[in-house]
Amino acid sequence: MDNKFHTVRGYELQGYNKNMLTPALEDYLEMIYRNSLKETYIRTNVLAQLLNVKDSSASKMIKKLGEFGLVNYVKYGIVTLTDEGKKLGEFLLNRHNIIENFLTFIGCTEDKLIQVELIEHIITTDTVKNMQTLYDFFKSNKDILEKYMNYKKC
Repeated sequence: MDNKFHTVRGYELQGYNKNMLTPALEDYLEMIYRNSLKETYIRTNVLAQLLNVKDSSASKMIKKLGEFGLVNYVKYGIVTLTDEGKKLGEFLLNRHNIIENFLTFIGCTEDKLIQVELIEHIITTDTVKNMQTLYDFFKSNKDILEKYMNYKKC
């Protein structure tokens, strides 16, 4: 990649975000996975309600996730995750939680969910790991955490 500035779309066109799934598909898969922690399946209308979209939109996205081999579904029926879908869904939820915990830790309160939802689709896995490492470091070193908190008050 060159050292020139680009728009977000410009970076995407250069292949910076090489995910096979679009941010929207990631959101659907993450929500299906979240729900799978409580129930083994989800219905299209329930998924649509959880994501505040129309049933027809949820149906189209479920079909696409099925084409990627991430979900099993019956039209107008139930949706279940494949093993690959579970694995990727777990990763997506974990990424979400790490970013949310980190933003909470640094004192972010304004529109935190919106920020997490936007950040999670553009951040690299390596950066998420580094966020978790820094968070863990502060949690394991209370003296440094206290110094940081005092510094932050200034």
